[in-house]
Amino acid sequence: MVAALPQAGARPAARPPAPARPTASGQRSRAGRRSWTGWQFVGPFMAVFALVFLAPIGYSIHLSLYRTRLIGGTSFVGADNYTEAFGDAQFWSSFARVAAFLAVQVPIMLFLALLLALAVDSGRLYGSSFFRIAVFLPYAVPAVVATLLWGFMYGTRFGLVGNLNDAFGITLPDPLSPDLVLASIGNIVTWQFVGYNMLILYSALRTVDPALYEAAEIDGAGQLRIVRAIKLPALRGALIIATIFSIIGSFQLFNEPSILKNLAPNAITSDFTPNLYAFSLSFAGQQFNYAATIAIVMGVITMVIAYAVQLRGMRKEL
Repeated sequence: MVAALPQAGARPAARPPAPARPTASGQRSRAGRRSWTGWQFVGPFMAVFALVFLAPIGYSIHLSLYRTRLIGGTSFVGADNYTEAFGDAQFWSSFARVAAFLAVQVPIMLFLALLLALAVDSGRLYGSSFFRIAVFLPYAVPAVVATLLWGFMYGTRFGLVGNLNDAFGITLPDPLSPDLVLASIGNIVTWQFVGYNMLILYSALRTVDPALYEAAEIDGAGQLRIVRAIKLPALRGALIIATIFSIIGSFQLFNEPSILKNLAPNAITSDFTPNLYAFSLSFAGQQFNYAATIAIVMGVITMVIAYAVQLRGMRKEL
């Protein structure tokens, strides 16, 4: 076929105009709008974060640099409060107590949470939905109510321990004695938080591909082998998170000893934990500056230990 030739005198078809290139000022204005759009989304959160988190920390650091005396008023002392804190025997005694609490209670709690999560995930537990809710239910109980509940059960004159002594004519050890009160508090905390940690671990198990279980069963692997080779490696990240949360909670121990102090005044002193010590300094001793120093030191120690646990867990994953 022969292409049709243009007729004589015909004008060529007009080409569409080329799109105008954006100028440098237009590009800058659009980039500026995009950057401000992001800040409009995060701005409200940053404002609240600065108000409720950064501002109290800054004010606490400011308080820790001053000291109020009966004669002379408030004066700047620099790091003198921190020097006093590092030589304070009461502070380090309370820190050693919560460190021992952490070393014993947290492994027991996480081990129980791990067993419960594996039991629920196995699919062989009858009534697993009810069991999961029943184990998690103590976490929904307020800490004050839980401590009062267990505190009255621990009582030797009016509680469950006292009733057992009277009914069977025996003398059970006093859970609120100075030697056992820390273990009694550990029992309360474990009862409260084992279900919470179980849900963290169970959620991690639910993300495992079921094809891995099927392949392991085809290869002849038993349930114990599946737990060791598949489930436990999948739980490593969740265990690190649960451990960090438990470390922070242990160093923040306050509600349980504060409430049990009225039931066991001889066993729980004002410096039983670092938080209780700072509370007593602030509201009973009117030493706000030194209390802020104790709080800052404990915050730094907690942050360093939690970060070290996280770093070690990440290295094991790699």
